[in-house]
Amino acid sequence: MNQANDSSSNGGSNALFIGCFIALIATAFGFITRLFLINEWADQFGLDPAQAGRLAGIGIWPFAVSIIFFSLVIDRIGYKTAMFFAFFSHLTWGVMAVAAFFTPNNEVAYELLYWGSLILALGNGTVEAFINPLIATVYSKEKTKWLNILHAGWPGGLVLAGLIVITMGDAPWYLKVGMIVVPTLIYGIMLAPVKFPISERVASGVTYREMLQEFGILSALVVGVLVTLQLFDFFQPGVEDAGLKWTFVGIGAALVIAFGLYTRALGRPLMFVLVLIMMPLAVTEIGTDGWITAIMENIAKEANFHPGWVIVYTSAIMLGLRFYAGPIVRIISPLGLLAISAVLAIAGLYTLSFTAGLSLLVAATLYGIGKTFFWPTMLGVVSEQCPRGGALSLNAISGIAMLFCGTLGFPFIGKLQVDKENEAIIADTEIAAAVPALVKDGEI
Repeated sequence: MNQANDSSSNGGSNALFIGCFIALIATAFGFITRLFLINEWADQFGLDPAQAGRLAGIGIWPFAVSIIFFSLVIDRIGYKTAMFFAFFSHLTWGVMAVAAFFTPNNEVAYELLYWGSLILALGNGTVEAFINPLIATVYSKEKTKWLNILHAGWPGGLVLAGLIVITMGDAPWYLKVGMIVVPTLIYGIMLAPVKFPISERVASGVTYREMLQEFGILSALVVGVLVTLQLFDFFQPGVEDAGLKWTFVGIGAALVIAFGLYTRALGRPLMFVLVLIMMPLAVTEIGTDGWITAIMENIAKEANFHPGWVIVYTSAIMLGLRFYAGPIVRIISPLGLLAISAVLAIAGLYTLSFTAGLSLLVAATLYGIGKTFFWPTMLGVVSEQCPRGGALSLNAISGIAMLFCGTLGFPFIGKLQVDKENEAIIADTEIAAAVPALVKDGEI
């Protein structure tokens, strides 16, 4: 029996989609509230931009751990088990973040936020691990269309939570991070009684080994490298120990070797190419969104607006356009849509870096349109072109993207910001030193 019909016959099709949509809204709530508060936390805990980047990163890279792990086992444990893990992770983050606000010891409060962010990211990754293959199974005829509509929940959550946080102004930040409890309870209550279908891969008779072979050693090698780099970053400064470094290299290598011995397949070349494309694509969207308030802070002060309005505005564009992905994909192929999106996103980001006034709105619009179709269209392409990869191929590409963002994207953008600030300080110092000489010579 067709899985979509099976789900419908149990009265769960609509509840499944809406529940998954709201689960994605919950992940967006967790993401944007942390994003808006990073600068405030940096001031409270004395963090430089690079350290703030690590705090941002801990809320990103564990996403990859959970999405890849659950992708490997989700067909055996079931979608609902993964859903409950995400549900309790989101609730735990809400409790730990609120507790951090009321903890008088700054060191303990920071630890609560840091480890709570890790738990939040694990929950966010688990949401992706069950919603993507679930919706691809229920709507197997039009995967790209429905994955785009599903992922409208992400910008929808960014817009809703962003508006609430900006409107709250100087309200205590525990109220802002605690908001995630609301959508979490909603999706938990909606999805708990619903019957979940088996995956498309299992229904079609593709074996577990065949699923792994579709992903392949080449893609696993990318995972191994990123895991090693993340271990280096996570265990700083202990990683300065050469023995520990080689231990981490050994862990990454062991993962790839074990995968290779079991699968004995390089994987589909297209899958590997899509993995490589997904990494810079993710930094363009998630990495930039994660730093957009800090990047736009000076421009926002000059123009007298909250820097968060940029992400709210671009997310509103995404929210609207993703509902129309179906007609657009019918006119433009998914790969063509990705190419056009990349051009628009690059143009928008470049213009945002120096523009002001009304031009800022134009640049933000270009960026918003450009990033709209990146993520869900890539998922649709993977699901349609590599169907034998099942949940692993569909979700691992998201996991690799988030691992790349957390390991390299966020810290790198933070380092760039530090370098820019240092350059500005040096330039101001040189100008100040040159002024007396210029006055003396009568040049000014």
